[in-house]
Amino acid sequence: MNARTRSLGGFVLLVLVWAYNWIVSKNALAYVGAFDFAAYRSLVGTVTLFCVMFLTRRLLPLPPFGPTLLLGGLQTTGFMLLMTLALVSGGAGKVAVLAFTMPFWTLLWARIFLAEQIVGGQWLAILLAAAGLLAILDPMHLHGSLLSKLLAVSAGACWAAATVYAKKLRRRIQFDVLTLTGWQMALGTIPLFIACWVVPQRPVQPEPYFWFALLYSGVLASGLGWLMWMRLLQHLSAGAASLNALAIPAVAVLAAWLEHGERPAPHELLGMLLVALALVLLSYLATQHPKNAGPST
Repeated sequence: MNARTRSLGGFVLLVLVWAYNWIVSKNALAYVGAFDFAAYRSLVGTVTLFCVMFLTRRLLPLPPFGPTLLLGGLQTTGFMLLMTLALVSGGAGKVAVLAFTMPFWTLLWARIFLAEQIVGGQWLAILLAAAGLLAILDPMHLHGSLLSKLLAVSAGACWAAATVYAKKLRRRIQFDVLTLTGWQMALGTIPLFIACWVVPQRPVQPEPYFWFALLYSGVLASGLGWLMWMRLLQHLSAGAASLNALAIPAVAVLAAWLEHGERPAPHELLGMLLVALALVLLSYLATQHPKNAGPST
């Protein structure tokens, strides 16, 4: 088995781990409050990354505190908390699709803060994604799940903001990516525990599934999953890597349908298809014009 075949196999495994994490996180909320789960998951992810840093002898000093804290606030505190809160009342598949509007928010934030141009088919992708969002949110018929949808979209926007800020940071400061990721997660975890202390939470039910979910989300999805992603980027093209953004929500929707019986309403299904089409277009643009495919993650 050559290196490329192993990389593609690892890529498929990573997609499955990250996609099923939406289901696991949704299930975990039956045993723990959203604030608590976000904080515990981030803590386990932090410990995992620092173990990897120690074993690979890359346990470097804290990067510049202010920028690292801001990145942690966006990537860990913001995204992790908004995503988990969205799952409280929202279906796992739908939340995954809305959160993975991140590439489109990235294009917009990069246009505003990095002066990067949006060219050609990227505008069409943004319009398709916007139409899909409107169809899913269904503003003409407001109901209880609207808050969940808005939280999921906000999670994607927050993730995109972290992506753009990290790219801006790379232009000014030289840093080890693994070290920065570990430290930003550590700093971003602190506000999550403060939020747990401020916002009353129901007692944790330490059932076996709670521990499974905590280890799956913290170790596999947050810690080792990120490490595997970093290694795969060394062997896969940018175009193949960009397909990750398409495969994860697609598999998450399928898993949510099979495990939870989540069946989108017709307008939600139309919206999901439009968002998927927009992601396919962005992935195609990434393979044809890497320099114009938008900011990398």
